[in-house]
Amino acid sequence: MLFNILRSGVNAAGERKASAVGGMVAIHAAGRAIWGPRDETSLTRAGYQSNAVVFRAVRMVAEAAAATPMRLTSNGAALTEHPVLSLLAAPNNGQDGAGLLEAVFGNLMLFGDAYLEAAALDDRGAPAELHTLRPDRMRVIPGADGWPEAYEYRVSGRAHRFDMTTEAQPILHMRGFHPLDDHYGMAPLTAAAAAIDIHNSAGKWSKGLLDNAARPSGALVYKGPDGATLSDEQFRRIVNELEDGHQGARNAGRPMLLEGGLDWKPMGFSPSDMEFLKTKEAAAREIALAFGVPPQLLGLPGDTAYSNYQEANRAFYRQTVLPLARRVGAALAGWLGWRWGEILRLTPDLDAIPALQSERESQWRRIAAADFLDAAEKRKLLGLPPRAPAGE
Repeated sequence: MLFNILRSGVNAAGERKASAVGGMVAIHAAGRAIWGPRDETSLTRAGYQSNAVVFRAVRMVAEAAAATPMRLTSNGAALTEHPVLSLLAAPNNGQDGAGLLEAVFGNLMLFGDAYLEAAALDDRGAPAELHTLRPDRMRVIPGADGWPEAYEYRVSGRAHRFDMTTEAQPILHMRGFHPLDDHYGMAPLTAAAAAIDIHNSAGKWSKGLLDNAARPSGALVYKGPDGATLSDEQFRRIVNELEDGHQGARNAGRPMLLEGGLDWKPMGFSPSDMEFLKTKEAAAREIALAFGVPPQLLGLPGDTAYSNYQEANRAFYRQTVLPLARRVGAALAGWLGWRWGEILRLTPDLDAIPALQSERESQWRRIAAADFLDAAEKRKLLGLPPRAPAGE
């Protein structure tokens, strides 16, 4: 806010000011923007726990990616039964497969890092359980060559060290691309931090307006008798009252009680004048952009990038869900496959995703009509494994 007290041009002794604006004394001028903390824990509290747009965007990505049907193949052959499939379906006693993967994708969205622990290992290093570990409790311990030689997980003052120099590495660390960090990933939440601050501040400001029903912003003009000015004690008292009772989002809109000789001159912009709602909507669209969710899917107004909901949903899967699911699937297959002595691939089953059915049907028709391709080439183009030889 901008508060000023305008004193008359004559002081108590009757001496006239030389400057026409010499009687304007600024109490509090508009300062620089105040941004919230940028560490992942504070951002998670301010974003996921306190912002509906962030919460919904993260839930949409995590739930859609965790529900994406996956196809497991070994040496090109599709597998319908395998210990890895059983492990991913029932990873531990406290979570099912969807819950585990939702936690993985959610951590990648919020922290940029996701950690899985392989527990209850047998003689060959194959785990009987998988557990997600909180990224805010994990610390990477790099070795002499720069690669992690251990991970330290700290809870309630106690620490557990996971040794990564063994062949059966107990931790799978999945991280988002970070151009300035060698060991930790960057989350979409970090990129959306400024927009989250704006959106949250707009919400607090709206709450202040609703609570107080008015918004003081302008100048106090003192019109004392015979050109007298405020005494130093009166001046300091008014300054303190304005700072304590009328500044900040908490006090937005509180009515101001003026004593004799003080006149209020509005100088600030009203919420409608500064396009308050448009600013909040723009911040919400920036948040959606950072998480890769089309604004139409979040019900945000003012965005017409896609002609309809179905087109936006297809773009959401193609540009956000599937790349994330492929990365996590590849990491899981590489981390778990060698433990059973196999080269595994875990990829999304595009034909089983409802949002992509229309374009997949079109692709099937085009490839089926291509008479210059043999059956093996058509299967490869459709992402299907080679047909097993007869008799197997």
